[in-house]
Amino acid sequence: MLQKIILTIGIFVIILVALTFGEAFATHVYAWISYLTGLVINNFADIYYALRGWAGEHATKILIALVLTVPISLWVIKSKGDDLNKPASQRKIAIVLAVFLGWLGAHRFYQGQIGWGIVFLILFYLLPPVAVVFALIDAVRYLFRSNEEFQQQ
Repeated sequence: MLQKIILTIGIFVIILVALTFGEAFATHVYAWISYLTGLVINNFADIYYALRGWAGEHATKILIALVLTVPISLWVIKSKGDDLNKPASQRKIAIVLAVFLGWLGAHRFYQGQIGWGIVFLILFYLLPPVAVVFALIDAVRYLFRSNEEFQQQ
């Protein structure tokens, strides 16, 4: 079930990116990441208002992406339903967590490494950019390990 939800969210993001692609996508993404990085350091409330403002400006794109997400997700789930019921690799889940929530240590908590997860939280509180870099380094490490090496960790 979780895989189907993640797949649907992924399809939504891909469609939203595709709709935005024609508007100098790389420039916007770079500016957005730079802006959000500054906001994360200053105040989490600013992120909410920034996303709310962006959603207000691009409401039609979001609506089109939602409308397209439903039939595409249903088609993918119907055609690949058996593959989605297979258990996911813990390594792959840890990679996704390290990329998106690694700065909070989510990938370490997921692996049962509570101490390292707390270290990531403290590091994020003191030096947020360093926590992000370390999380991305962990994601790359996990990416180049085999499942067997990852399980032995």
